[in-house]
Amino acid sequence: MAERRAAVQAAAEPDFLQFNNLACETAGGKVIFATDEWFAPAANLLKREPPRFIASAFTEFGKWMDGWETRRKRTPGHDWCIIQLGVPGLIHGLDVDTSFFTGNHSPCVSVQAACLDTPPTISLEGDRTGMAASDSQLAAVAKLGSEAWPVLLPVTELQPGYSDCCHNYFSVSCSHRVTHLRVNMHPDGGIARLRVYGVGRRDWSSVSAHQDVDLLALTNGGVCQGYSDAHFGHPRNMIGPGRAANMGDGWETARRLDRPRELEVDGRGILQVPGYEWAVFRLGRPGTISSIEVDTNHFKGNYPDSCRIEACTLTPDQEAQCIRSRWTSGKWRLLLPPQKLRPHHRHRYGGEELALSEPVSHIRLVIAPDGGVSRLRAWGRPVPPAATPQRHRIPAAKL
Repeated sequence: MAERRAAVQAAAEPDFLQFNNLACETAGGKVIFATDEWFAPAANLLKREPPRFIASAFTEFGKWMDGWETRRKRTPGHDWCIIQLGVPGLIHGLDVDTSFFTGNHSPCVSVQAACLDTPPTISLEGDRTGMAASDSQLAAVAKLGSEAWPVLLPVTELQPGYSDCCHNYFSVSCSHRVTHLRVNMHPDGGIARLRVYGVGRRDWSSVSAHQDVDLLALTNGGVCQGYSDAHFGHPRNMIGPGRAANMGDGWETARRLDRPRELEVDGRGILQVPGYEWAVFRLGRPGTISSIEVDTNHFKGNYPDSCRIEACTLTPDQEAQCIRSRWTSGKWRLLLPPQKLRPHHRHRYGGEELALSEPVSHIRLVIAPDGGVSRLRAWGRPVPPAATPQRHRIPAAKL
């Protein structure tokens, strides 16, 4: 029987979990160096899927683990790796997940961060299980001077990988764009996943004023800021790269319990229901939206019946007030009128179908009565940098 999630546990989850995972491999994150990968390779840290445990799985090097695990260190120093974020940006929190590492987790962790002008040419290829850094790799990574990078998270104790304590959440204060992280295990052991929650920061100065871009995309700085329900999948998934891999890679709500016992439709075939679900996003940069894509890929028996999209322009203070009120105080205007949706289909809207032609900073997707959407795209022209509020500009200083 499924266990109901304890309300106290849900309430204890930090707010930063609503942001994007900037280090996930599906967003382009990768491990470019690791001192040791004897039992399990460091690349596992960035997997999108939750860690697994297979009791009977062993390799020639020892127990197979779905994470990064180094050998028991018998030399001076500690183990560490370098991660190149898939989406450079501002970091608000970390989840150092030690799932299933119960007698072999790293006792402590620390994290350093840097913004590098040029990506290092260092790379790791293939299955690294049973391997350690070579002399040439050590010499190449030494040029980065990563031991002197500013500290994002000081040396901090980790909890073991039991289900009730495996998520080690850390809020961090970072006011500058980050491209790379150095993750230090003190002194050795295992970590299952590292999730780096934040908001992408793109250099918009390189984007032509006549170029349409997806203003909502994770890679362009879009971020989810609120939602009504995320029982089966978080709405931040909708702004991820590419098309969804499966239903779990989209936003899916629970079935609403206020649905009429007998369903009826209007003249357009849209269900007449009292309730709906919603998700709010801030665009990576305010802009004029010229086309919308609502993709129900993989949602074949659980897609929404209909959707509409609303938009508004908010100052930072207004945005903060909306977040505090759970988005009951926003002044929304209709961008896309209600549309009947189809299962497993890419819906595209533009031209006269869109009701707004002025720049906006936030959009709200409203689905009725419930269901799942795999991707949401908002194509348009960003406001020129000179006309953009300070909060949306790329910080000039480096971390």
